[in-house]
Amino acid sequence: MFVVNPFVYFVKVGVVILFLVGILQDPSPSSTSSSWTSSFSFVLVQPVSAYDNGLGLTPPMGWNSWNQFGCEGLNEDLVQDIAHAMIETGLYDMGYRYINLDDCWQTKRNSSGFIQEDITKFPNGIAKLAETIHSMGLLFGLYSDAGIKTCAGRPGGYGYEQNDVMMYDEWKVDYLKYDNCYNLGINLHQRYQRMHDALNSTASGRPIYFSLCEWGDDNPATWARSIGNSWRTTQDISPSWESMMKLTDINNQWWEYAGPGGWNDPDMLEVGNGDWTLQEQRTHFTLWCLMKSPLLLGNDLRNIPDDIMAIISNTEVIAWNQDPLGKQGYRRSQHKVVMTKDQEEIESSSSLLEVWAGDLVDGKIALVLLNRSDKEHTITATWTEDLNILDENKKMSIRDVWMHTDIGIYQQSFTSLVPPHGVMAVELSPWKNDDDDDDNVVPTLIE
Repeated sequence: MFVVNPFVYFVKVGVVILFLVGILQDPSPSSTSSSWTSSFSFVLVQPVSAYDNGLGLTPPMGWNSWNQFGCEGLNEDLVQDIAHAMIETGLYDMGYRYINLDDCWQTKRNSSGFIQEDITKFPNGIAKLAETIHSMGLLFGLYSDAGIKTCAGRPGGYGYEQNDVMMYDEWKVDYLKYDNCYNLGINLHQRYQRMHDALNSTASGRPIYFSLCEWGDDNPATWARSIGNSWRTTQDISPSWESMMKLTDINNQWWEYAGPGGWNDPDMLEVGNGDWTLQEQRTHFTLWCLMKSPLLLGNDLRNIPDDIMAIISNTEVIAWNQDPLGKQGYRRSQHKVVMTKDQEEIESSSSLLEVWAGDLVDGKIALVLLNRSDKEHTITATWTEDLNILDENKKMSIRDVWMHTDIGIYQQSFTSLVPPHGVMAVELSPWKNDDDDDDNVVPTLIE
């Protein structure tokens, strides 16, 4: 059995934010006394214990069937082909491990209430498929729902949690995505807690990664860490710039709740799907890695174009996602676009230029300059205001993680021209050789 370890937890800062709302009486010269009262508001964020099943110490990496193949395209041959492709393309060597079946693998329950696979799609059965996946060194995941039906109308898990987990354990399932359709309005926490409890009582003692998919309805970052290994913070993604950025903004607000054992999940990757630009898909992958999101590919791994492979196989960006410190990167500042019209500078109404960053091990920093506008612009990140580097003269070595090149040694700030809907993604490392010739150091900005 797996229980909550009180020593494995996430602390969302031990800080109390104190606001002085106002002085209710204004002392005047004619007053015989100058008494006043004030009102204070306290916000204390409590630690949330982690679900200590030993899994999810870094965000999971793998593949899920839904985004590309949906319900109709899912079958045994496809899953086996995808597993082989994960090995043959080298994605396995980059950290991708899970082969996850989404909705429509199941069809009914038998007379004893046990879930049955769809034998038209999986003629050799789920147990045999899982065995095949495991024989390749991969991990195997399934989908169910915390309601009476799945989102595609197949049997849900509510009321059958123990039965389902008995089957998952027998099949040696490694990952469970648990959706939120057909829930009858039953208390959300109760429904997910029931599956958590069942997963904690497997006969074999094998842990199963628990991915809550309640679409961010009840701010799961604030409570789900004690129940599962990741939790959806958003509605479903689609392969477009607008969808991806909307989900990025929603997920960003919960950055302080993520950490080893429990991760914010803004949904699966759409790299390689749809008709959005390559630049936008590179931005998508960069932000998901920076935000420590689960990296679940949703494209057809049997036929990956070279330019898409270059994105999903970038080991330097993936290293941000898998960094053992486990701190989610987040937006540090926003800036308006300044346009020139009739020789006059005019600010845009929206803040479209952004600085994102996240702390890494060994004092390193992942830095992303994000341009949300449709024209290229220069963006600057400063040491003190954006990166929490107290000494603005601290020397930092900077490496471009998309071009795989060292740029130089900087102090005070870093500036770069960023393409429309694109990013400049760099890694900052403390410069160790303080006796080095200062002629190699860029003191302020790159113009």
